[in-house]
Amino acid sequence: MGNNSSPAFTQSLLAGGVAGTSVDLLFYPLDTVKTRLQSAQGFFHAGGFKGIYKGVGSVVIGSAPGAAVFFSTYDTLKRTSPLRENYASLNHMISASVAEVAACLIRVPTEVVKSRAQTSNQGPSSRSSLTAARYVLSHDGLAGFYRGFGSTIMREIPFTSLQFPLYEFLKLRLARALDRPVLGAHEAAVCGSVAGGVAAALTTPLDVLKTRTMLDRRKMSEKDVPSLVVRFREIYVKEGMKALFSGVVPRTLWISAGGAVFLGAYEWTVQTLMDVDGRLRN
Repeated sequence: MGNNSSPAFTQSLLAGGVAGTSVDLLFYPLDTVKTRLQSAQGFFHAGGFKGIYKGVGSVVIGSAPGAAVFFSTYDTLKRTSPLRENYASLNHMISASVAEVAACLIRVPTEVVKSRAQTSNQGPSSRSSLTAARYVLSHDGLAGFYRGFGSTIMREIPFTSLQFPLYEFLKLRLARALDRPVLGAHEAAVCGSVAGGVAAALTTPLDVLKTRTMLDRRKMSEKDVPSLVVRFREIYVKEGMKALFSGVVPRTLWISAGGAVFLGAYEWTVQTLMDVDGRLRN
């Protein structure tokens, strides 16, 4: 994608949907392994390597809309920001953070259902996306689908604040090194892979906190449900630093490889849509 051109809102929307669906379906097994490693049940009690596509139905429904909302918001804010060029990294951080909050309104309900189905957290009542969704609705009502919204935001804002400024920086440096204004989708994918892997590894403790919050069996209305700070401290005190980095290898591999597919697919789709639009206008 050219550094000097920006996609239109609808182009970002469509490209985001393609990118989100592609990466979530392709790397879903790694996400399942990561979630089971982080579960308080333990990896094998949560399912081990069996049924690694359990819960994929919720991802099919929520992946495209969530990624579409993210990229359309991110590109719009990045393009319309009043910040000057020398504040580009700050612009990317703010744009990505706001875009993540918007995307999480769609993403969190699918994450709750997915996590419970992946780990069979409620036994037979969470064997599929549909039964897990029914359980959440009957147990906690509509609010239950947003269990862990705060911890997800706590994870996503630091993650995107690392990933997207680094991604944009790497794209800029690579374009200059190659002495051309436009990077191919495969070159942008390499930048996305590096940026995603770094951000994933550093934010793993926040991902563990998010997973534990979403898998908590207690009703949200119960008084003994711990706050995020208390839950984080409990994990550290009872299970040690190792528990906070459980699943770091599959998470880093998944997001590093996924970052290449996600951002590569996005850049390829955007380039294609912009090329088609340019031909139609000429």
